[in-house]
Amino acid sequence: MSTITYPGNPFPLGATWDGRGINFALYADNATGVDLCLFHNPEDEKEYDRIPMQERSYQVWHTYIPDLKPGQLYGYRVHGPYEPEEGHRFNSNKLLIDPYAKAIAGTINWHESLFGYQFGHEDEDLSFSELDSAPYIPKSVVIDPSFNWEDDKAPKTPYYMSVIYEAHVKGFTQLHPDIPEEIRGTYAAIGHPATINYLKDLGITAIELLPVHHFITDWYLQEKGLTNYWGYNTIGFFAPDVRYSSSGALGQQVNEFKQMVKELHKAGIEVILDVVYNHTGEGNEKGPTLSFKGVDNASYYRLVEDDKRYYMDYTGTGNTLNANLPSVLRLIMDSLRYWITEMHVDGFRFDLASALARELHGVDKLSSFFDIIHQDPVISQVKLIAEPWDVGEGGYQVGNFPPGWTEWNGMYRDCMRDFWRGEESMLAEFANRFTGSSDLYFDDYRRPTASINFITAHDGFTLHDLVSYNEKHNEANGEDSKDGEDHNRSWNCGAEGPTDDKWIIDLRDRQKRNFLTTLFLSQGVPMLVAGDEMSRTQGGNNNAYCQDNEISWLNWPTADSSLMEFTKKLIHFRKNHPVFRRRRWFQGQPIKGHGLEDIAWFLPNGEEMEYEHWEQDHAKSLAIFLNGRGVHSRGGRGEVVLDDSFYLIFNAYHDSLEFQTPPEKYGAQWTVVIDTFRNQIEAEDAPTYAPGEKFLVEGRSILLLKNPIFEAEA
Repeated sequence: MSTITYPGNPFPLGATWDGRGINFALYADNATGVDLCLFHNPEDEKEYDRIPMQERSYQVWHTYIPDLKPGQLYGYRVHGPYEPEEGHRFNSNKLLIDPYAKAIAGTINWHESLFGYQFGHEDEDLSFSELDSAPYIPKSVVIDPSFNWEDDKAPKTPYYMSVIYEAHVKGFTQLHPDIPEEIRGTYAAIGHPATINYLKDLGITAIELLPVHHFITDWYLQEKGLTNYWGYNTIGFFAPDVRYSSSGALGQQVNEFKQMVKELHKAGIEVILDVVYNHTGEGNEKGPTLSFKGVDNASYYRLVEDDKRYYMDYTGTGNTLNANLPSVLRLIMDSLRYWITEMHVDGFRFDLASALARELHGVDKLSSFFDIIHQDPVISQVKLIAEPWDVGEGGYQVGNFPPGWTEWNGMYRDCMRDFWRGEESMLAEFANRFTGSSDLYFDDYRRPTASINFITAHDGFTLHDLVSYNEKHNEANGEDSKDGEDHNRSWNCGAEGPTDDKWIIDLRDRQKRNFLTTLFLSQGVPMLVAGDEMSRTQGGNNNAYCQDNEISWLNWPTADSSLMEFTKKLIHFRKNHPVFRRRRWFQGQPIKGHGLEDIAWFLPNGEEMEYEHWEQDHAKSLAIFLNGRGVHSRGGRGEVVLDDSFYLIFNAYHDSLEFQTPPEKYGAQWTVVIDTFRNQIEAEDAPTYAPGEKFLVEGRSILLLKNPIFEAEA
């Protein structure tokens, strides 16, 4: 077939419809030739036309074809040397997904033709495969970018007002009884009124979606009847994954995603994407050739310096994208801008962000990746959240990210888990984490909101399982049951897994309330994992990455309504009291000691803590005074922010302890507003105590007392 072509333009990269035709542009620096392949249907085993791209500008191959329309399916065959030891793996027998594809029609159908080398050959990946992969690889799709956003506006919720909810598109909605069955598990389900009303009622300000960039399921998982449920295996950084589309695969998934964002924005809820720019789904030298590896392997991946056959692996997945290379930096920045400007998302959580910052040796917080984001007028204005570690040497980089970034605070998670399971020597660490981790983030530019606080995340035990299992139970993954090491910092409260023992059940319920109360009363930005508020269990599976089934999905019919109500009240309580969501540090003073204007630390007997008290290994209980007059912030109109004062008691000891309220100068009357032992928040019959009055605080519980500001003024 003879197709009319024009030279076209090198930019923008990808396939761009202008109303009259389509411009195709592909970066392939080391290639010797590029063929554009056109298809009629996603199932086609052979292209109906193969067009050599004659024009090349700035390492970009390009052509323009008039009269083609959105919905056109295409792929590339790239020519060049097959020299793995030099870093080149070109093989024109392999149809390749466009790295800039805005939509991808379908998923991988695994076959040995998807690999650049011959299976079983004695030379392994140095051999060359002549099998055609076109019948087995999904095709790229040209989209119509138009969409009626109406008057869509980003909520722009400040960090100190944010409550982040980490959720999976399918897992959150698949079993929801109030969502139509035909759209469950899709973007449309996340944008459905049932979802939005639930999030609003709970008090969520931002939903953080596990990866929605088009991803692949590894062959070995598929052979075991499993899948890459979490989606941390990206192959298309611009394409919303087709598996979460209820409306179609030929670009409809893009509009469905946009509609979801628009509906969430109408409700004032931000959309944050968990993004995986540190690696791709192509794996190491034994992995498939699906896109980047065949387009220009040496221009995308970090390769071993003295043997470019092999990949540097800072991600644990076999490869690492090389963010030091201009082509990769441009890809990442173009992708981020696209999701902001065209898809209207409000921020990103960067998986293994340290891998992106990694220079030749170690992690450099002034690397080119951060420099270019810092100066970008679009990307720098949205929420940027780092997972501050990778698997390289010295990969844990908490506190090393530059101004403008927030970080998942894994030290907060570990500390709070240890504190509530009764580990010793935790008070000083607890104090740092509770007040925003100033030891990690305090400088001239960063604030307490640099810390994204969490007790659980998608990776690990759910909150219910954290208090119900000592060991992982991952038999469904094909793994051994026993950990052998205490990675989870969990405590089963006396029995492994389900039990009928009422005492243990009550303790577990109290521990869940303790964790949630600690999270939402700590300084920083709280992140709640979807389902923790309803006691979701994974049956002790602490790594359900491959479980696209009832193990991972939220079971709405069995939701713990009592914990849901407690969590909702707790979140709204935090929102109503700025003393728990400070914008600034506690005067920038050391936490230990006494006599601070805005915060003070007390022993159970009502005396202020001295330095030596922080060093007592056996101590598991303390009280904290938070001065409502010490918030030291102004509101949006310049008004001084004031709040009630609070006396917060943490008793991680196994038995009840006698506490007493502080001297009269701290408050004339104290009323209990949160009691995790009695499962109460702002109960009408809550007790009130005078200054210096003694009372019992039950074992493993939290008591929050309030001194209203109008009473303090009187």
